[in-house]
Amino acid sequence: MPDHHGGMGGGLMDAGIIVLSLLLIGLYIGGGIHSSRIRHLHRWPWFRYVCWTAGVFCVWGATGSTIADQAHHDFRAHMLGHLLLGMLGPLLLVLAAPVTLLLRTLPVSAARNVSRLLRSSYAGFITHPVTATVLNIGGLWLLYTTPLYSMMHGNPWIHGAVHLHVFLAGVLFTTAMIYIDPVAHRFSFLYRIVVFIFALAGHGILSKYVYAFPPDGVPQLQAEEGAKLMYYGGDVIDAAIIFILCLHWYKAAAPEKGRETARR
Repeated sequence: MPDHHGGMGGGLMDAGIIVLSLLLIGLYIGGGIHSSRIRHLHRWPWFRYVCWTAGVFCVWGATGSTIADQAHHDFRAHMLGHLLLGMLGPLLLVLAAPVTLLLRTLPVSAARNVSRLLRSSYAGFITHPVTATVLNIGGLWLLYTTPLYSMMHGNPWIHGAVHLHVFLAGVLFTTAMIYIDPVAHRFSFLYRIVVFIFALAGHGILSKYVYAFPPDGVPQLQAEEGAKLMYYGGDVIDAAIIFILCLHWYKAAAPEKGRETARR
């Protein structure tokens, strides 16, 4: 498979990704420091800085590092990049609550425009748990069960589009499952957990399918090891999402439970 990261063009692309990553980290830290100086707002939590920085580095690792270069000819590296770009990176970025920070930092008029966008029907549609699941898990099924996987390694534009979809779909899915930032179109914990179970099943079945039926051009041994990484690595990240979701559910139910105890 051709390596689109090689040569001068690849070097410029890698340098651009590094610059963009550092810029995103700098803007986030600057926004957090600025918003912490506003008197009526609490200090921006340090762990959110850590989550954002780690999330950006996960995305960089999947798109501009040695992992990205190896992914063109090693399915195991490709799958590691998938976990970083489509699962772990989005989880860390969502936990950093970037929309909340943006609303704290922007002028009132601009913040209202962002809030209006978040309340729009379009935002409600793409952040619906079912829609986000179809875009996320369905996109992976399309990638690994059709010629798209081999096509992406033969065309840099398709390669970039696939990576962008995997990342955005991962962010949407995580956003739809755990509410860290303000969400106008909210769904119950039970509803989200049921949808999440179907997503887990879809991801697990796909990893077993890849194990048995590798994508075009992928050696059987690499497919088996990559599928194991997809299955077990995905389970670890999904377990973190389940923990956060259940923790939020517990905290949401705790005040009501306390009131019931007081009545008795």
